[in-house]
Amino acid sequence: MKARLTVMGSGTSMGVPTIGCDCRVCNSADPHDRRTRPSILLEYADKLVLIDTTPDFREQAIREGLRRLDAVLYTHGHADHILGLDDLRPLSFHRPDGKIPLYANAHTGRLIQSVFRYIFEAAYKYGGLAQVELHDIEGPVSLFGVTFDPIPILHGDAGIFGFRFGSAAYLTDFSEIPAASMAKLHGLDVLFLDALRHRPHPTHSTVENSLRIVEELKPRRTFFTHICHDLAHEETNAALPPNVRLSYDGMKLELEL
Repeated sequence: MKARLTVMGSGTSMGVPTIGCDCRVCNSADPHDRRTRPSILLEYADKLVLIDTTPDFREQAIREGLRRLDAVLYTHGHADHILGLDDLRPLSFHRPDGKIPLYANAHTGRLIQSVFRYIFEAAYKYGGLAQVELHDIEGPVSLFGVTFDPIPILHGDAGIFGFRFGSAAYLTDFSEIPAASMAKLHGLDVLFLDALRHRPHPTHSTVENSLRIVEELKPRRTFFTHICHDLAHEETNAALPPNVRLSYDGMKLELEL
């Protein structure tokens, strides 16, 4: 099945430019160095599936001209991955097939319900609530003919999910990929990996660590994401292998699922 993948955002939790920073990347004129918070959109079989609703979702959705959305998968419950949930509102109204389904593991689901109590608790009577329904991820999720296989990864000491879907996989916010999860990531056409910067970080992968993962898994194409202001787009790409590139906001890929 043919699909189009759009990088909605490629930046770290504070985005690039970062507030109050005067570094050369934050002041860069290269549009590839403007990075909103990390998310991707997958389009296939006339359906649209989003991974994570970032605080920049409104801006991302307007940029991409979104008029509808069919499902959302969540990697974890940190602010830079869930806080755009309320901006699903205009896409959730007047849907012929009911509420937008959201999929998350139990821990992330509880965080979402806590942060957005007014959406999920009947006692709240706010107008214009996002019409969504939350589902637990307890194994592979089948959405419109495609299976999204949750890939357990470590974000510091927190266990979160990446996802494999067909010949592609999206792993953001990790410091380690357990061996059992690495075994699920062979034979990929497209692989997205967290690569925050060169300097070590307690909860994120570095460029060097992610390159080691690429060498082991040997996907056909790899794109780094969750990128901070340490990495200038063109300069970093020039130092990477030809089959590895930094992703950027609005980047589009064609792939087979």
